[in-house]
Amino acid sequence: MSKSPGHREHPEHKVVATHVRARVQARIGDQVVADSNDVIQVNEDGYPMRFYFPRTDVRMELLQPTDTTTECPFKGTARYFALRANGATLDDAVWTYEAPYEEHEDLKGRVAFYDDKVPEIEIRMT
Repeated sequence: MSKSPGHREHPEHKVVATHVRARVQARIGDQVVADSNDVIQVNEDGYPMRFYFPRTDVRMELLQPTDTTTECPFKGTARYFALRANGATLDDAVWTYEAPYEEHEDLKGRVAFYDDKVPEIEIRMT
């Protein structure tokens, strides 16, 4: 792992990760696709709040890797998945940082859901 170029070049930009002290679920309709008591909430300047679930608490059989990747100068390379649930396929609705920069290595082995861009996905704290 290496240091993030984003944090070096823009030290004023905040990316704050904290463990949630509650059970969190990602759902599509009545189908639960992730359910965990070990979720990391990420608040990044200029972006909606995100919840990162450990893969062990995600129904990974519902995810299909896509060819999509994006680069975040603060967290690293994101790889995407299509989510197949409730009879729908939601392309690039889920992502992971498989080798995040060292400032965010706690996100490794976790996935997040585009609940703001994909209205079918709902994040609930219980």
